[in-house]
Amino acid sequence: MKITLSVIKADTGSIGGHNKPSAAMVKVAHEQVDKAIASGLLVDGRVTFTGDDIALLMTHTRGVDNSDIHKLAWDTFLETTKVAKSQGLYGAGQDLLKDAFSGNVRGMGPGSAEMEIEERAAEPFLVFAGDKCGPGVFNYPLFEAFASPYHNAGLLLAPDMMAGFTFVIMDVNNTEADKVITLKVPQDYYDLCTLLRDPNHYVIEKVIENASGLQAAVASTSRLHNIAGKYVGKDDPVAIVRSQKQFPSTGEILSPWALAHYTLGDNRGSHHVAVMPVVQNSIISYFDGPTIMSAAGYCVHEGKLTEAVDYFEQPFWDVIREKATLKTLEMRAQGFYGPSMAGMDELEYTGVMENLKRLDAKFEVREHTK
Repeated sequence: MKITLSVIKADTGSIGGHNKPSAAMVKVAHEQVDKAIASGLLVDGRVTFTGDDIALLMTHTRGVDNSDIHKLAWDTFLETTKVAKSQGLYGAGQDLLKDAFSGNVRGMGPGSAEMEIEERAAEPFLVFAGDKCGPGVFNYPLFEAFASPYHNAGLLLAPDMMAGFTFVIMDVNNTEADKVITLKVPQDYYDLCTLLRDPNHYVIEKVIENASGLQAAVASTSRLHNIAGKYVGKDDPVAIVRSQKQFPSTGEILSPWALAHYTLGDNRGSHHVAVMPVVQNSIISYFDGPTIMSAAGYCVHEGKLTEAVDYFEQPFWDVIREKATLKTLEMRAQGFYGPSMAGMDELEYTGVMENLKRLDAKFEVREHTK
């Protein structure tokens, strides 16, 4: 059976600052999804939150970029925004950057990851949802899970995967149109590394299995400052990753997250911190962060979802959370100096540029004297 998996996520208001949506907001989102299931628009759906972002996981038969599905998500976020405003919550409607729906939420603020698949007899997949980070947060874990035998032992042991994978990379700084490049591993391995080392410029959009041509993963790629032209919050991306058989095992997909790798995000989206794997429905706290990532696992059959397994709830990840804490504190100890903060290409969307212009006018050229 052909089924579409859609995950659409947005920050439409939060309690106490950038922390979590209210229970009333989440309740309204559940009601909207339940209505869509009852009407036949959706086959199934789930509502979760990560930090201050509400995520809608939806299954349907309408394909990718379907306007009815995207309007459901947009209308749901409008409803949660109304609740947030009625409660006086912070940042109500923050990620809704356009006034009117135009057929697709891409380029309108919410993060969107979708793939249409032909269901296998057993169809396990993972949904990752990040807060206080950009889409480049997935560069390291997706590359390692699909291209490196250090984490993906199947590249050495499973005949189905030995042909490798194709990566579709997007230049997210090109705002006029989607600018992408397709690179195959193993033959384009070093070219891929060259691009992925800059996760604020080049990000993984899709991963496709070479032998079968089946899509293995998809990640949201929108950048809010490219839409609004100024800093309005971090992009807070989502990703869907299929697992097992011709794809990496669930454990191989999760393995790279044990690094607690550094990414740009955290407070005002302008600081490098370690990514902390968290349980479902976790809040934001320290320094409006740190960057957090949740991971839920499902199986889907004829479009119906099983209950979720919370991957980062397992005790192993307690140690990784402590590791992420220590790495973040070490970087934060450096304050605003050097690599602890974003480079100027990212800060150009913040108020620091006005300060630099003001200060530049006060500089004087010193005459050289012998």
